[in-house]
Order: sequence, then structure tokens, then C-alpha cells
Amino acid sequence: MASWIGIIKHRANVGYKDRAQTLRGRPQSKQKKPERVVGNMAPVVNPRFIFTNTIKLGALPELGKTAVYDTSDTIDLDTIALDGGFLAKTLLLGIDPYMTRVKFRDPAIKLYNPAFELGKPLYSYGVAVVLRSENNSFKPGDHLFSQKIPHEQYWVRADSSAFTVIKNDLGLPWTTYVGVLGMPGQTAYVGWKQFSKAKKGDIVFVSAAAGGVGSIVLQLAKRDGCRVIASAGTDEKVAWLRSLGADVVFNYKTEDMRTVLLREGPIDVWIKSYWDNVGGETLDLAFETARERARFIECGMSSTQGENPYRLKNQTAIIRKELSLNGFLVNNWLGEYGEAFYEEFPKLVKSGELKYEEDIVYGLEKVGEAILEVGKGLNRAKKVVIVANE
Repeated sequence: MASWIGIIKHRANVGYKDRAQTLRGRPQSKQKKPERVVGNMAPVVNPRFIFTNTIKLGALPELGKTAVYDTSDTIDLDTIALDGGFLAKTLLLGIDPYMTRVKFRDPAIKLYNPAFELGKPLYSYGVAVVLRSENNSFKPGDHLFSQKIPHEQYWVRADSSAFTVIKNDLGLPWTTYVGVLGMPGQTAYVGWKQFSKAKKGDIVFVSAAAGGVGSIVLQLAKRDGCRVIASAGTDEKVAWLRSLGADVVFNYKTEDMRTVLLREGPIDVWIKSYWDNVGGETLDLAFETARERARFIECGMSSTQGENPYRLKNQTAIIRKELSLNGFLVNNWLGEYGEAFYEEFPKLVKSGELKYEEDIVYGLEKVGEAILEVGKGLNRAKKVVIVANE
């Protein structure tokens, strides 16, 4: 298997400041030992971000109305009953596109991704640390990863099945476990390994390539000797993609996508795999410019979630060109690929052979703003909210 080249490039957390930071290639500080809660402490404020009002499917939430930052709750960390469960503290939260336009809907609208529960804290992929435990699965100091980490400072759970202990033997930043070593990295890995059928010389078009998924797909494609065409929405993202080794990069907001795809392929002759994170017009153009029997890997269609979704025009190309469209939900494939992913990816991140970026903000109160940024495509990279020190 060909080696990955390059130096590590990331936006990493080196101090919890109330602002976003951009750090590239700097050494990581050592992981701090969690401080245990002991003694007779008075109840403390337990801030949370609550889902308060449903909105139309595809619309973005309205801060202060749809989702509210609340500090009215308190918790006694020493005396709260665990009843065989465990008490944990949220450290960081990942903000992903799937959260922004579908999970604030009326729960009566049934989709594969359930809506948030009204009156309850939001939840997402995140990392927490165990403070107290009566559950044999976890002990104080364990770091937990889950898709169900609540947007709440402290919380008690009886059921441990939704949570996994992160071993982190290599001492990587905890933020990586909601990005390159979390759902985005897993999605890129599963989709590429299972569906790309790539071989050296194939031309791959990666849309939304600067995101947590797309940037990893790009590197996987280059690793397999493919020629990569990548699109992004800002000049900063375009520069980042060039640094990852993309052969052709363009800003789809300032350059005509159809012109680029026809010029650089010609795509209808050379493209073999196409990774679609956006859908809509981008997907339509890919149908038009795809080579016969091209493979499409569908892990997201963000442009179809707005109030005026784009309607496909070139779908007859699926038949005429004998295209293969492969949609997937990453959680359904982790039983097959999860072990290999965690065997391979942490080492590549540690060595710097796999590059990543993070767009970090600090404080649970920033969750709402972070969701809106991701929903509007304004985030610079994988969005992470640092909630607290250990």
C-alpha cells in the first residue's frame, strides 16, 4: 500500500479561549489528567442547549426561539443519584451538516435520522469524561465517545450501550475523535473502501472537498494514485485543498463548474468515481459529465435540504451511461470496517501522514452559532465546540 506523504496540518486546540483559533503544525500539549469531583461541593450551574420549537423541514433554526441556551438548571455533583448509572461531563461536541436542517423538525415527520426531542438538550457526536460511576462498563477518568453526547455540561445515564471508551493510546487531541477519527473520517473510509473500486489513474471529483469527509476522501484517492478534481466555496478552502495534493481545485462560487469539469476531464471520458457531499446542481453536472459506468458515492445531499431544493434534470444519464449510485449510512458499516479504521487512521494522524483541519469555538453557549455556520457553509473546516476543560 502506497505511503501517505506530507506534514500534519490542522486547527487544533491548545487552550480553551473564548474565540476560534487556527493553528497549523504545532506540537500538541500533553493530555491533562481529569480532575475528580470530591468533597462536599454545593450545587453548580448546569448549562445546556435546549430544543424549544419545531421548524419547517429544511429551514435553519432561529436562536432564542428554536434552540435556547439555558442556565436555570443546577446539579450537585457529589450527591446526585446514579442508580447504577454514571455521571459524565461533556468536553467537546462535533457540529455536522446532518444536524442543521432536519433534526429541528416536527418529530411526526419520520426520517432515518430522528428529530431532537422537544424540551430536551440537543445531542451530537462528542467526547465526555466520566466523573462518578456505578456502572461496571465505565470508571472515573474514562473518556467516552458517542453520537448521543448531550449539549449539557453534566449528565447522568443508566444505559451505557450508546457510549464507547476511547483508549487514545497515542495521546492524540480529543478533538480528532469527532473529526478525522470520528464520524467524518469513518464515512470517508467506509465509502471509499466499499464503493470506489478505484485504481491508479482514475479521475475522482470530490465536491465539498474542504469538509471533514471530503478532505479525507481526497487524501484516500491520492493515496490510491487517482487524479483528483476538488471544489470548495472559498479561496481559503481552495488553498487548503491544493496543499492536500488535489490536481485541480476550483471555487464553485466564482468559477463555472460545468466549464471546469468538461475542461479538466473531459469528465465524461475519464471520471471513474464521483463523491457527492452536496447533491443538487453539482450532482446534475456530474451526471452530464460522467464517464460511462462511473461510480457515484452518495454520503450527503445538503443542497436538497433547503426550502427550494434543486430538482435533477439529467437523471436519465443513470440509465444511458449505466451509472452506479451507492448511498450508505456509515453506522451500518462500522461492524465491518470499524476495527480496521481504528487500526489504521490513528497511526496516520499521529505520524502526520494524514492531514486534517478543525474550526474550533469555545463555550457551550456557542453551539447555536456553530450550527448556523455549518448550515450556511460558513465553517472553515470540521466544526468543533469545546465545552470545558477536564
